[in-house]
Amino acid sequence: RPSNSPKSTMMISLSQSRIITQPLSKAVRSRHTVAAATAATRSKKSRATPLAAPLTLTQQSFQNHATSRAFLVLAASSAATLAAYQAAGDHGDDGNLFWKIARCSARNLGAEPVMLSPKTEPATGILFPRLCNGMSLAGCGVRIKWRFVKVYAVGTYLDPLAMSVVKDDEKELKKALLDPNYPRTIRIVMNRNLSIDKYTSAIIEALEPRMAGQDLESLDEFKKMNPPVDLVQGAEMEMTIRGDTLLYKNAVGGLGQIKSIVFTRALCDVYYGEDAVSPSHLEDVIKGVKSL
Repeated sequence: RPSNSPKSTMMISLSQSRIITQPLSKAVRSRHTVAAATAATRSKKSRATPLAAPLTLTQQSFQNHATSRAFLVLAASSAATLAAYQAAGDHGDDGNLFWKIARCSARNLGAEPVMLSPKTEPATGILFPRLCNGMSLAGCGVRIKWRFVKVYAVGTYLDPLAMSVVKDDEKELKKALLDPNYPRTIRIVMNRNLSIDKYTSAIIEALEPRMAGQDLESLDEFKKMNPPVDLVQGAEMEMTIRGDTLLYKNAVGGLGQIKSIVFTRALCDVYYGEDAVSPSHLEDVIKGVKSL
């Protein structure tokens, strides 16, 4: 507030998830923005059109407490945005007030706000964040066994810069997906409870015929990286491939590494080859890469 306006007040109630702006002093209400009001204290000659009535935001303006907290941060960091919104005369109480003000703030910076909301795998309803290990989500799908059992959802995260060279040519894109030198993270989220033995056995059974008898000891290494704890619904595993290196994060957060180009190439074929274990995943990845 301006130094010559000691009676100006703003009350923020966190417990009620609302903001109530009390009537401000004449020095503030007579300007379009807080910035203009501050400038007026330096030059009493400037005049402007009065603002609309003081803004009152009720608890119904927010959909939940998280939105309310985000709004409070925005309001505290940009009082000028609030004033600009108020001057615009758009005071509709429709539950989207936070986004209106966010858009107002973004436009002041010459851009539109971008929210990285998670993507829902349609068959299971499992959410995949847009970013993982510094890479972007290209697509996701479901692993189905015995024609109807939805075992887990799987998503692929890729480096947009690395894929930019091949994303416009589908033939080259498919080749790149089979090449472990294109870095990626394969994220698995269980859709049902499953014993750890069945999980590791299924992965190994898919890998072994693709390895043509080479580096089979790496299959034992993979099995040892999974502790003897059965998987529950929602358990997550991450397999990050970078050339001949697999970085593995198991369901309890433990980390492991396998160095074998044979293993990583076979793993790429499991998820991106002609006989991929999740056709819906591969189809969504090919489609999603083009928009990375």
